[in-house]
Amino acid sequence: MTDYTYYTADVFTTEPFGGNPLAVFPEAEGLSGERMQLIARELNLSETVFILPPLDSRHTRRLRIFTPVEEIPFAGHPTVGSAILLAHHGHIQATTGETALVFEEKVGPVPVTLCRRAGEVDFAQLTTAGRPEYGPQPPLARDLAALLSLEAADMLEEGIQGVSCGVPFLFVPVQTLEAVRRVRLRLDLWERTLGDWWTSMVFLFCRHTEGEEAHIHARMFAPAMGIPEDPATGAACAALGAYLGRREGPAQATLSWVVEQGYEMGRPSRLEVEADKEGGEVLRVRVGGSAVAISRGVMTLPG
Repeated sequence: MTDYTYYTADVFTTEPFGGNPLAVFPEAEGLSGERMQLIARELNLSETVFILPPLDSRHTRRLRIFTPVEEIPFAGHPTVGSAILLAHHGHIQATTGETALVFEEKVGPVPVTLCRRAGEVDFAQLTTAGRPEYGPQPPLARDLAALLSLEAADMLEEGIQGVSCGVPFLFVPVQTLEAVRRVRLRLDLWERTLGDWWTSMVFLFCRHTEGEEAHIHARMFAPAMGIPEDPATGAACAALGAYLGRREGPAQATLSWVVEQGYEMGRPSRLEVEADKEGGEVLRVRVGGSAVAISRGVMTLPG
């Protein structure tokens, strides 16, 4: 029998029991990919992260990220949360001010900046590994409205688009906060409409918010990944930065937004997004947030 220590944190929040829960195994050597998937299914969080030594000695750690049903190439709340938890529990050293890390993920090397303030590492910001990718012609607005239990009049049809910064999402803007709140995903129509499309993950948002500091109110649904709804989605907000950056601001600029998510789940989350534009195109996106350490445990597994 072998003991594996793991930590949990709530990510993209400064309050316990808000944000998106995450489990991190800081020393996962000896675990096969199959065993990692079983552990992620057992814990049944949006993602569980397994930390390994880097393949390139210039990098900090290698991350393998699993939802309850599959391994994924990149995710925001596991990247941000792993950085903060590893520093919090002394697995990496974070000096006063900012500390630069590089995590190896299946999407490629992901730069991360850790911030230590008032003696605590309480914020991390990732930079996406590659340039944004934009999806094909999206499904019809009326079909998307139906699978979300909305009316066609709730939709902003001209803004529907698929975008990826490592993981693809379908962005669906709607008119009002009230419309966002009453969304109920119809799995039969979701599978029929998105089962064969570029992505089946839906990121619904509007420009009306609960908090005064936020610019975007959002919900994200990914049932194919074992995530009926996600309280905070860093990979989606990275792609949102590319989505918004292409539509807003001057050709040369750094743009920023605050995204609130998870309110309908009782887990309020705050994600800070930045996009660098050059020549009218988004070249880099950054996503940052805080995390709160919640628990430490040991999982005993047969050899």
